[in-house]
Amino acid sequence: MTETPTVPNKTTALPASTGTEAAARVADVLLLFTGGPEYLGVSTISRELGLSKAVVYRILQSLVSREVLATDPGVVGYRLGPAAVALGASALRRFDARTAAAPVLRRLRDETGETTTLSGLVGDERVYLEQFESRAEIKMTVDIGKRFPLHAGSSGKAMLANLPPWRRDAVLAGELAALTERTITDEAALRDELTTIAAEGVAVSLGERQAGAGSVAAPLIGPDGEVHGAISICGPEYRFTPEKIERYRRLVHDATEEIARNWAGPQAAEATR
Repeated sequence: MTETPTVPNKTTALPASTGTEAAARVADVLLLFTGGPEYLGVSTISRELGLSKAVVYRILQSLVSREVLATDPGVVGYRLGPAAVALGASALRRFDARTAAAPVLRRLRDETGETTTLSGLVGDERVYLEQFESRAEIKMTVDIGKRFPLHAGSSGKAMLANLPPWRRDAVLAGELAALTERTITDEAALRDELTTIAAEGVAVSLGERQAGAGSVAAPLIGPDGEVHGAISICGPEYRFTPEKIERYRRLVHDATEEIARNWAGPQAAEATR
């Protein structure tokens, strides 16, 4: 049984006069399902996005009618539907970077003894898509699928530094929350660091996203010339000495170039058929 507020108009159509705003609202609703509980109700979505229940209800009914969302008997709330699952599967098939990165990240883990990761860009945030865990007793692990801001941590900064200026400016104009006492929250200071990262092709974080964690990351540029993600070497901060950081900088830089070649290869071959 779904949570259904009383609304004056039962139509699922969204106002034509606010097409761009309506599309943004639909996207925002869908993105809530990527990082929260499996089921979300009208009241929760309304509260999270600051929208009226009537607007949220119309969006949900429209998405249900297209099987992007679904409901289950006896459960209050909505979940991702079969159309969303199909879209996700299609996106994963197209995100060949995961296939291209896996052997490189595994080798990088073995060479460094630290955990290696692949992150993907999702809107103005990032998510961990893959990790190869260190075999050390004390190590760092990440939450696959969890969303993180771009301004904190080496992977996020590596992506943010390589976004188009208008997208980077939009992120920097928003809230730069302090995830730890070392998170850079001053816009001017962060801009300076992003300029350096863009020039050097590598980002470093020591306790900026997670206290006690160190990481070195490089952006992953796709065949289209745009940044799609980042790879990182991460572990306990005390093991990230200046000498190791310098070594890891070279390793992640070379690794992203190898992944980019692997990624472009199958697409280039397909294009010639």
